[in-house]
Amino acid sequence: MITGNLLRDAFISAANNIAHNRKAVDALNVFPVPDGDTGTNMSMTIGAAKRELALVQDPQSAGEVAQIAASALLRGARGNSGVILSLLFRGLARGLQGKKEATAADVVAALEYGVDSAYKAVMKPTEGTILTVARESSVEARRLFEENPDIAVTDLWDAMVTAACKSLDNTPELLPVLKKAGVVDAGGKGLIVIYQGMAHTFHGLGILPEDTQGSMPQEIPDERNAAGEYEGEITFTYCTEFLVVKDPERANMLSLRAYLESIGDSVVVVDDDDIIKCHVHTDNPGDALQKGLESGMLSNLKIENMRLQHANQRKSAQAAGSGKKFTYAAVDDEQKYGFVSVAAGSGVHALFTDLGVSNVVSGGQTMNPSTDDILEAVHATPAQNVIVLPNNKNIIMAAEQCVKLADRNVYVLPTKSIPQGLAALLAFDGDLELQENQLNMVKAIEKVGSGQITFAARDSNYENHKIKKGEILALENNKLAFVEKDVTKAVVKLTRSLVKKDSAFITILYGEDVTEEEAAAMEEQLRAKLPDDVELAMINGGQPVYYYIISVE
Repeated sequence: MITGNLLRDAFISAANNIAHNRKAVDALNVFPVPDGDTGTNMSMTIGAAKRELALVQDPQSAGEVAQIAASALLRGARGNSGVILSLLFRGLARGLQGKKEATAADVVAALEYGVDSAYKAVMKPTEGTILTVARESSVEARRLFEENPDIAVTDLWDAMVTAACKSLDNTPELLPVLKKAGVVDAGGKGLIVIYQGMAHTFHGLGILPEDTQGSMPQEIPDERNAAGEYEGEITFTYCTEFLVVKDPERANMLSLRAYLESIGDSVVVVDDDDIIKCHVHTDNPGDALQKGLESGMLSNLKIENMRLQHANQRKSAQAAGSGKKFTYAAVDDEQKYGFVSVAAGSGVHALFTDLGVSNVVSGGQTMNPSTDDILEAVHATPAQNVIVLPNNKNIIMAAEQCVKLADRNVYVLPTKSIPQGLAALLAFDGDLELQENQLNMVKAIEKVGSGQITFAARDSNYENHKIKKGEILALENNKLAFVEKDVTKAVVKLTRSLVKKDSAFITILYGEDVTEEEAAAMEEQLRAKLPDDVELAMINGGQPVYYYIISVE
């Protein structure tokens, strides 16, 4: 039996174990770009639960502990891996709801709820990831319990962890990018480290201290292939999202989900107490909305043209320290729109502020802010409708959690880079209605060309080309385009690649590691290589990680 005290200590032990092993998990990332990593994200996410649970001296029940942890995980979620982790434990809390002590039967059901919650909420579930590890280990737990209903919780948990390790070892067979890189999935490894930390406590060994060796870190091959993570072709044009405020007499989640699957893909339907949250990629968004009306009233509609959008590499993060950075502001009925943006660098902050952003959350590559960080900025923006610009693919999921948590309307625009965020703001018109603005801003995102110049954080291989740590990497629209040894050559080559026949404006933000003299020399080089009719602006962005960020419109 798992008591409230035991479960609280198990969560704290898990947080300590992933904190110790986070660098080993970070090292599994396949892309060589210097990014905040999966282990760091998962550690900071469950660290939020640890802080909350440390304040609980005498928990009443296991269900109470699970609920406190789930709430803290959701608000502290950082990066995609952190959000998925929070969803797994949200389901766990649901399974233990009302339980004073958890039996083996309760644990099995709770694990299944967690897997179900994560799969349903993730926009495009990918096998060979943390989702697979969670699901296959849960299936094994169910099998063992049905085989022996009297099994001890500790034996069940140990067997589940063993199954998780076996599943992790198989992830390269399910996800080609892992096999090519010669590694296992980082998120799955992080989940196992967390499970192992909990097991230590369940066996009566107390809480793992933060400096313990815990489970042995996975050894990582020296030679790695940075194939990156790429989606296939987009089959459907419109990313359609909406909430259905349920009519108890008419709501039918199963029917709605079946219909959405018949008209598109990437279907996510989450059934909560009062609402059904829907997501689908389809060519007929109107049909999806009409079907939703059969179950109740619609709210929070979002339709985005995603034809030219693409997947970016998995990025995770170290986040800035805790502490309130924004002051709460009540909604002003006379202020229709407000913006929250995520950005790093004083010059980049100033650009977003000049374009009308009310609050800028510090973060981006290597510094993914948590859901709570973004929510704090949203609540400091006194507008009826707050539009959030994540400006990084790995921040979008964390930002989307604010939709349910905020006390005002929140809309997350899926900007994946600083140039996309700036282009979206320039397309905004305060006199237009929200839906028209969203469409215009998405169109602007699709038209802008984004480039980044950074360095390789580790030795790797890319299409049989060896990349050495410290070499210059050029990213075109968030994909690795080529490798160079000289920064100037890389900037000129990448900028010329981004310029099209109808390009009129180029904005280049130079980072904190670039001097004024170097920026001036770079501008001179570019003007000599670019068409005379293209306007060039060089701005001190002060951003970390990227020497240059290039925007072409």
